Amino acid sequence: MSRLAKKGIINLKPYEPGKPIEEVKRELLLEEVYKLASNENSLGPSPKAVAAIKKVLKDINRYPDGSCYYLRVKLAEKLNVDPENLIFGNGSDEIMEIIVQTFMNQDEEAVIAEPTFLEYRLIVQASGAQIKTVPLINFKYDLDGMKRAVTDKTKVVFIANPDNPTGSYLNDREITKFLDGLSENIIVVMDEAYYDFVDAKDYPDTMKYLKDRNVIILRTFSKAYGLAGLRIGYGLANAELIDCMNRVRQPFNVNMLAQVAALASLDDSQHLKRSVATVLKGKKYLYRKLDKMGLSYIPSETNFILVDVRRDGREVFEKLLRYGVIVRDMKPYKLDSHIRVTIGTQKENNKFIEAFKKVLTEV
Repeated sequence: MSRLAKKGIINLKPYEPGKPIEEVKRELLLEEVYKLASNENSLGPSPKAVAAIKKVLKDINRYPDGSCYYLRVKLAEKLNVDPENLIFGNGSDEIMEIIVQTFMNQDEEAVIAEPTFLEYRLIVQASGAQIKTVPLINFKYDLDGMKRAVTDKTKVVFIANPDNPTGSYLNDREITKFLDGLSENIIVVMDEAYYDFVDAKDYPDTMKYLKDRNVIILRTFSKAYGLAGLRIGYGLANAELIDCMNRVRQPFNVNMLAQVAALASLDDSQHLKRSVATVLKGKKYLYRKLDKMGLSYIPSETNFILVDVRRDGREVFEKLLRYGVIVRDMKPYKLDSHIRVTIGTQKENNKFIEAFKKVLTEV
């Protein structure tokens, strides 16, 4: 029956998510498991978000607000944009799909880095459009190379800033230089999923490009706001681009619980500050420990760290599972000697380092 699928679908390798806690407990008969694989918020969601969800549970027999009206108005005010500059999705991944469906024809291509977030490639290839990849240089985007890769067939360029899985970032000067002279027929998608964790002073304010550039900014409530399980993200762009995308977007794509949780989360600035502070403190702790272990890593502007284990990363990943610690295996990204670890609470970080030290003596 596979012959019925669209051309190219069979050759796609599905996205491999981080292992869930319950699966590891069941497979390895463990009572306690620490998940540091999927860059989730270890503090959980805002208590205000949880309370808001409880209030509307009795109403889940009704369809949600298809326009996300109240969330749209509040977020627009917070970001100082017009409500028409916003689109919401079932996670920012869905908005990536909407972008490709809206703007890319099958004879057109997208330019991406290699490696970067795997979903860019999967979404474009699944649509039947083409992909052109440009290798990273020292674990950072080669924007000059990506600009040289642009042709008359290029319609979309995906840029993760900060990047996943490396954690590296592009500064304001680099982004401005890349955008200058780029064809007006090209859409640049700035994926800023880890925006809230950035501590770098020269990180670009991409909002300034919305008026006169074909830039679409993607952000999410999954990471710093702790709503990964509800799947809600948003995009920012000029009103004309948003209008086109809304013609493709499904009418009830963001569920009711996600909307009220995101709305309440915007009112809890203290929870956001605690989440970011926990990551910054944990990052410094893990840097110190990794330095003492003599391991190299990529300085990160996110809530995770890419670590070179100098041996088979998948073997390290599998042995860590036996100690009840889930990290991210980097083989799907062709970073065979690396693992990616989410920065957790102090307890979680301690457990990772304790188990990591043991595993490195075993492989």
